[in-house]
Amino acid sequence: MKRLFTFLLLLAVMPVAAQQYQFGQDQYVKIWDDKDAPHSNGFVEKGVKEVKADNDFVFNTTSTELYIYKANPEKATGHAFVVIPGGGYGCVCITYEGYKVGRWLAEQGITAAVLKYRLPNGHSEVPLEDAVEALRTVRKMSDELNIDPQKVGVMGSSAGGHLAAYVSTLAPDADKPNFTCLFYPVITSQEDVTHRDTFLNLVGRNSSDYERAFFSLDARVTKTTPPAIIFHSDADKVVPPVSATRYYNALKKHGVKAELHIYPNGWHGWVMHKEYEQYDKWQKSLLEWVAMQ
Repeated sequence: MKRLFTFLLLLAVMPVAAQQYQFGQDQYVKIWDDKDAPHSNGFVEKGVKEVKADNDFVFNTTSTELYIYKANPEKATGHAFVVIPGGGYGCVCITYEGYKVGRWLAEQGITAAVLKYRLPNGHSEVPLEDAVEALRTVRKMSDELNIDPQKVGVMGSSAGGHLAAYVSTLAPDADKPNFTCLFYPVITSQEDVTHRDTFLNLVGRNSSDYERAFFSLDARVTKTTPPAIIFHSDADKVVPPVSATRYYNALKKHGVKAELHIYPNGWHGWVMHKEYEQYDKWQKSLLEWVAMQ
């Protein structure tokens, strides 16, 4: 009995990175640990451990995981989203921009795979690798999830919107999502209209303006970039809406279908906050748009 107690005590004090989080998911898939991935973000080598600060923020992520919410079978459309939370590439905002989005999508008949990705820590290739592999994984699971592998999109908020646009523009064409949804995304690195920390966390604190400019994703749009729907607020003081308009204009320049909604009010991070005045409106617009994809 004493040995059993000691064993249970050890389990209780293990780092959270060794455990699967419980967010009410239907299914959990671990894609890889940092040591197994193509490139490392450097946290493990420095002895930095993953930390779940509260129910919303996860820091120093060193494993790539999917939290899957299966579509309501009575409403199932065959569509799926890989959902990418924001956090300025400094943390993963797993609650309002992650599993709450996933649950809502599933209720509407759309399968959702919420991505807990490895933070870049200046290694810009790391989050892209995770997003690409997440899309590959969901498509491989299409029979199991009862989805159409040609109807797998990506959805991202804030810096998660940057990663969603990143995989939509710079991934190999075969691995790009079929469609993209962006909420108040970080797109441009231009100093006077950007969220600077997002790019510093992505490329490195000592990076040059030139290095960060490579990840201004409006400049990376091509004719093979998937169609997108974009939501933003004109009152956003954290990520100016010019990011949304630049990505939209770049899509139209290359003949890619796109839809843009900029609401007059709203703060940064409103996506699953029911008190937001445009809450019902954005949901209706999104579902109508997805039905056309």
